[in-house]
Amino acid sequence: MAIEIRKTLLQVETILVEGGKAAPVPLKLYAAMAVVKNPWAGQGFVEDLKPEIHAAAPVLGELLTRMIIDAVGSGEQVEAYGKAAVVGLDGELEHASALIHTLRFGNHYRTAVGAKSYLAFCNTRGPANAPVMIPLMDKNDEGRRSHYLTIQTSIADAPAANEIVVALGASVGGRPHHRIGDRYQDLKDLGNDVNNPAAV
Repeated sequence: MAIEIRKTLLQVETILVEGGKAAPVPLKLYAAMAVVKNPWAGQGFVEDLKPEIHAAAPVLGELLTRMIIDAVGSGEQVEAYGKAAVVGLDGELEHASALIHTLRFGNHYRTAVGAKSYLAFCNTRGPANAPVMIPLMDKNDEGRRSHYLTIQTSIADAPAANEIVVALGASVGGRPHHRIGDRYQDLKDLGNDVNNPAAV
């Protein structure tokens, strides 16, 4: 079954001033979103989600990736990235997760931006105008705290009860006046190994 896309949205946010101080380089945040009919809506509990995942996730991954790259200009310019999904109130949280937690969705984006880090994510349930929260991290360095960012937005008429909002996010730049350091200094100070940060 082909995925039914009701509409797409692209948001571009430019941060010029933070903390009352001009940003040395403006931070640009991008969110590409698709409002789709929940492919499992009205079916009751569905045991096997795989057929719809295989049909829908590649289409959405390709579409949203193309929207981000077209807006930013190139994959190389993307510094931080992430993904999110919000399922409407008649759906399961598993339905939101199903469309974004598959390599058939995320690998389109990873390949396009040349990323090594995993895609930060958020999956929630809510009504129309529910917050769409897209957490971001550096595409190649998970410990680079300057690029721990979150895009927060919403869509006035989505998700409807039988819909899912699927989103990708990107940043060009990090927080304008980042000054908390990277996690590697914490590891050094604590004497912990980067591969075992909690020393367990």
